[in-house]
Amino acid sequence: MPPRPGRFTGNTSPNRRTIFALLIFIFVLSGIHTELVGQQLQATESQIKAAYLFNFGKYVSWPPFSSEHFLICVLGRDPFGSALDEIVAGEKIAAKQAEVRRIRSFHDASSCQMLFIASSEDAQIRSVLPELANVPVLLVSDLPGFVERGGMIQFVTEGNRVRFLVNLKAAQKVGLTFSSELLKVAKSVQRDAPGVL
Repeated sequence: MPPRPGRFTGNTSPNRRTIFALLIFIFVLSGIHTELVGQQLQATESQIKAAYLFNFGKYVSWPPFSSEHFLICVLGRDPFGSALDEIVAGEKIAAKQAEVRRIRSFHDASSCQMLFIASSEDAQIRSVLPELANVPVLLVSDLPGFVERGGMIQFVTEGNRVRFLVNLKAAQKVGLTFSSELLKVAKSVQRDAPGVL
């Protein structure tokens, strides 16, 4: 029997076929009907988080931006290895070519559409979030209390399942709109006012 969406087991090295299957399992709860491959899927926690990141781009709407690329940025010690690069390679988000970029400072984040803040940046999170509070960048992390501090999406682990929390108010403040299908998959959603697709 295949694992439930967001479940991770083993230490499988990423490849495009595994990642594609993983994307199907993760978003099967969102109402997307896809024929599932009848094989056991094993994935690491970092692979699942990387797959979620890519899919967030498919289920969030940004205000118009002029960049030629859709930038998924990682700030701090990258936990994904090659998994995120393999998922994003050759893909488009918001009709733009998707690209992964590692950045060293939150000052470089204003050109990103999505920013994953690694746990190595816990000490400077208080300075990062206020600086980006009015910039249309989807802020994602697995740091504890991230959504309470103004982040938009926080990964949490329950047993061997990866879930996520959403701070809708923070996203709406900068003009980001979340699909209702994405919100259905979230473990919890902090709402201030209606405004989902």
